[in-house]
Formats: sequence, structure tokens, C-alpha cells
Amino acid sequence: MEVSVTSRPSGDRTVVHVTGEIDVYTAPTLREELASLTEAGTTNIVVDLTGVPFMDSTGLGVLVGALKRVRTAGGRLRLVIDQEKVLKVFRITALTQVFEIYPTLDEALRA
Repeated sequence: MEVSVTSRPSGDRTVVHVTGEIDVYTAPTLREELASLTEAGTTNIVVDLTGVPFMDSTGLGVLVGALKRVRTAGGRLRLVIDQEKVLKVFRITALTQVFEIYPTLDEALRA
């Protein structure tokens, strides 16, 4: 399955919309987008994963790396996850204690 990663500004934040499965084959697309944003000085990012039905450990690694880069620059990275299957991966790895996770994009943008 292909993955689509697009970003757009939303006020003082940048929303990164991801659709498709994030695995060892597709994760580099997400990594490149997040890296290019942080390299350009964007440090207030919301990653919308509502279009992601599956994510493996490679995807988690990409998000953890992005979180480190954003925090080092003094920013925030929020995730939007509404799929129980994806959220479960964050729970099992205790990453729910590390990431700011919201059930809707509106909630993430208000936070």
C-alpha cells in the first residue's frame, strides 16, 4: 500500500496529513517530510494519523526521531490518532506517556 504525506500551515502550526500504512517500505516518505519541516525551522507540528490503518516499529522510530528534533528546537509535536489498532502500538510501547496524542485534529489544534 502506498503512503501519502502532505503538509499545510494551520495558524502557527503545520499539519502533516498521513494516509496509508506506515511500515519499513513507506516510513522514509514520512521521515523525509518531517525532517524537511524541522530543517526549515518548523517546530510546531501536528501529525494527523487518522488515515493510517497500520503502523509498525519503523513508523514509531520515525515519529520518535521527529519528536527529539522538534523538542531540541524548543517546539511541540502532537499526534492525531483515532484508530485503536494504531493507538495500541503506542500503548504497548508506553509511548502514550511520551507523545501528546489527540483523538481529533480539532482537539490537537486547540491544544
